[in-house]
Amino acid sequence: MKDYLKQYPDEKGFFGKWGGSFVSEELQAEMNRIRDAYFKISKSHDFINELRSIRKHFQGRPTPVYYCKRLSEACGGRIYLKREDLNHSGAHKLNHCMGEVLLAKYMGKKKVIAETGAGQHGVALATAAAYFGLECDIHMGEVDIAKEHPNVVRMKLLGANVIPATQGQKTLKEAVDSAFEAYLKDPVNTLYCIGSVMGPHPFPMMVRDFQHIVGVEAREQFLEMTGELPDAVTACVGGGSNAMGIFSGFIQDEDVALFGVEPSGRSLKLGDHACSLSYGKEGVLHGMRTYLLTDEKGNPAPVYSIASGLDYPGSGPEHCMLKDKGRVTYTTANDKECLEAFYKLCRYEGIIPALESSHAVAFAMKYAKENPQKSILVNLSGRGDKDIDFVVDNYGTGDEYFN
Repeated sequence: MKDYLKQYPDEKGFFGKWGGSFVSEELQAEMNRIRDAYFKISKSHDFINELRSIRKHFQGRPTPVYYCKRLSEACGGRIYLKREDLNHSGAHKLNHCMGEVLLAKYMGKKKVIAETGAGQHGVALATAAAYFGLECDIHMGEVDIAKEHPNVVRMKLLGANVIPATQGQKTLKEAVDSAFEAYLKDPVNTLYCIGSVMGPHPFPMMVRDFQHIVGVEAREQFLEMTGELPDAVTACVGGGSNAMGIFSGFIQDEDVALFGVEPSGRSLKLGDHACSLSYGKEGVLHGMRTYLLTDEKGNPAPVYSIASGLDYPGSGPEHCMLKDKGRVTYTTANDKECLEAFYKLCRYEGIIPALESSHAVAFAMKYAKENPQKSILVNLSGRGDKDIDFVVDNYGTGDEYFN
């Protein structure tokens, strides 16, 4: 897969047959303006220098790679974390939000809007908007507003307007629907900063490019730390931005196995999980062709995950292509496995992970037990401050995992 990042997507935004831009003629004109501005600005000396300065002096990059000594001893194998939870605002999301809002500034936009599930993208965009002095509207499902209250407070403190999505399941898909509707009312003065590697072209490409820094750092750090590349790299997958960020750094290293972990939730019954890559069919959602979970009528199906950032019925189109090519293996972790990983990372390493990231930790623990001589690098995409009230109120402090 030589020159992978230059090869994909093609000029129309397709990753193989996935992706593209399935939007109205009016919105397509704006997508074209965003695409042209991105290609022009992102290659400029001023843009690159400003973004590099932001990453170093504001975000605190590079984030470290960390060896989980006690967790590895408990599980076997060698488990490492790329500590995106230490990125300013607590997750990988700021990597692309600073890039997107910098793009909005260069395009002369007055406002940025976005959807959010777990609230990490919302917090990151509110942070970026405050940094650059732009207005910010965040659309969030009513269910997630209640579940992720700490992040809602953070968004409001940062000056964002949090707009509840009250239709359907009142979670991430509905937040995306609501944000798209708002964006269509004034695309000239507004930039919709999509929160993952999904949506119409050029957003899957742009978000991946901004997140590529995670993979670049991780590859260099792991080599310096161990003298070799990891045997495996894993990340959770909803829309898939954190996964594409770290995968992109290793995708040309054919000896490094890549694993994307979807949420299998309560069961594999439709409505109890959000495993679109594992169980979805080809469909179009939010302006892109993707693997899509659908109901008996062919509409996007209700989905569920204990992690609000993963309960989406589709996935980024680049993940769809990588599944078809067999370069990435997509697997699953359920709520129980996620919680066990959450508690064990807390107790063994003193790190409270996001529930989203805990799915990848759960897979890494399983991989380590099955492959005691091998190393696995986890993209710990976010910290769990946002989740602690929800977890403790509903599941306790996890003492049963250590008795």
